[in-house]
Amino acid sequence: MSATTQRAGWSRLPLRAAAFVVLTCATILGDSGWREWAACEAVLKGAETEMANVARSLIHHAEDSLDLLDSGVVGVVSRLEMDGTAPAMVAKLGNLLDGLKKAITRIHSFDIIDDQGNWLTSPGAIGSTLSDDTLFRYHQLSPKREAYVGSPVKSLLDGEWVVPLSRRFNKQDGSFGGVVLATISSRYLSHYYEQFEIGRNSSVTLAHGDGMILARDPGNDKFVGRSFADTPFFRDPSLQRPSGAYHFKSPPDGAERVSFFNRSSRFPLLLVAMVVKDELLAPWRAAAISRMLYVLALVMLIAVIGGVLVRQLHRGQRMAVALAEKEAHFRLLAEGSSDMVTRIGLDERLRYVSPSSVRVVGWRPNQLIGTPALAGINPEDLPEVQAIVDAIKRGEKEEARFTYRNAHRQNGDVWLESTMRVTRNGNGNGNVDGVVAISRDITEQKRLETRLETLAIEDGLTGLANRRCFDERLKEEWARAYRDRSSLALLMIDVDRFKAYNDEYGHPAGDACLRRVARIIAAETQRAGDLAARYGGEEFAVLLPNIDTAGCARIGERIRSAIHEAGLVHSTNLPAGCVTASVGGATCRPALERTAGVGSLVEAADRALYAAKDAGRDRLVMSGEVMNLNLLPKASGE
Repeated sequence: MSATTQRAGWSRLPLRAAAFVVLTCATILGDSGWREWAACEAVLKGAETEMANVARSLIHHAEDSLDLLDSGVVGVVSRLEMDGTAPAMVAKLGNLLDGLKKAITRIHSFDIIDDQGNWLTSPGAIGSTLSDDTLFRYHQLSPKREAYVGSPVKSLLDGEWVVPLSRRFNKQDGSFGGVVLATISSRYLSHYYEQFEIGRNSSVTLAHGDGMILARDPGNDKFVGRSFADTPFFRDPSLQRPSGAYHFKSPPDGAERVSFFNRSSRFPLLLVAMVVKDELLAPWRAAAISRMLYVLALVMLIAVIGGVLVRQLHRGQRMAVALAEKEAHFRLLAEGSSDMVTRIGLDERLRYVSPSSVRVVGWRPNQLIGTPALAGINPEDLPEVQAIVDAIKRGEKEEARFTYRNAHRQNGDVWLESTMRVTRNGNGNGNVDGVVAISRDITEQKRLETRLETLAIEDGLTGLANRRCFDERLKEEWARAYRDRSSLALLMIDVDRFKAYNDEYGHPAGDACLRRVARIIAAETQRAGDLAARYGGEEFAVLLPNIDTAGCARIGERIRSAIHEAGLVHSTNLPAGCVTASVGGATCRPALERTAGVGSLVEAADRALYAAKDAGRDRLVMSGEVMNLNLLPKASGE
């Protein structure tokens, strides 16, 4: 090689080096720009996922709150339709509702409105507790019986904005009887939303289906009651789906915002969580500027030492991977929630437990992590819960909600309500890697529901079934006897001269007498299908399925004899001188009485009872023992 050729090679070397440096710098800058764009997209996607979780949690909270109100409203409606709106009954229900409000702080008020719009449970001289009567007019004009969630209104009692939920109740003839109204404070919802910190300038808004704002954080007092029905959330057809993300520029300040909305599938509710895009990207932008300055410094150092470039690129790559892992494992916003939040792996062991576990189950999080998630569930409820968990693991369900009994460290079994939702791994294949469960203690709610159910079917004085329960069972047993071609019997029992007993000994003694008679009747009706009920006043009824006339007579005679032998003094009931009862019985085969109905059996037993009274009282008469029952006059005595 000649010197000229060698010099030409050395002269081209700087150009080659410069080309190499330029190419390397361009590659590095291009790669860095792409990474920063991907990181920006990852931040936005992560924010959308985070706000989606917040929106789902808060819309479930709103649904649960309305369900809680509705459970109380349903119980009150049942009692009003059964017992009417007499002042004593309203006062009794008022005491029960006051206890419900004290036990559940999220309930703002409970009211009962009659068919004329009079507020039966309002204190003092206030004739209303709300500034709007739209819901009353709705129930007055509509025969629908489902719950109605109205737009926010102001309470006239304390000036608070409240969200009303109401149901119509009917009179016994099926006509409009009035409205049972329950409300939840908008301020309660706003305070609950304060726990979810998704950004300094973030906001959470809960709106009615007509666009009226029900609650908002921040600025609840400023925005509640306003309408934003003219926003794209209500006007844009592409946003009328159940949930989704929406990026937009706010007209008042021109700031770009990232939002996620979720519509309730059961109530007219829309929840929107949003954050300013610049604020959301501020940490990334600051980090990106630092990273780009660092890359430029590295590019300048390439001309000095190439090895440093390799090491710095390697270090930058490790930092990017660490940042991606940190973003992928971002925790759910559960630490401030009053509900217990857990993460469960596919091995059904707890991977994460929120601090609320101490209140819900009595154990600290570090005592539960790593233990079987279903260990504390009551054995009777475990199969059902296990089946739901298995279905979720198989991918058959994305989300499930269920109630069950769970062991509490100090308080024995408590009732919990859990909502489970699957989580998927982030490696791109979307496989299920576990579930997130949100559990809350509903023990007190269960107790109140049980109490309301008992009051709906039980007579308050005697403890026997009430008239409503008797009428329903009579229809059921009549249909069963008709279907099975079996017999059905009925005993009607009336305490002799009971008005005279009340006049002689007083009403407290009369109540005690009825309770004693009820215990005697209950003791003589031991078969699984028998039903003893208080028919009204001092009259009782015993329904006896699948029994013949002789068997019915034996039971009726045992009851009559046991009441007589109880020896309750009744000086005006001569000649016995003690409490006695007249008993009328009737049997039939519904399959052979095609033109008769359930009323014919009651009428036959009732006429037999009158025949027993006419024959001298303290005796049993079966309808088959007296001829021409339709011609018998009813007894004029008690």
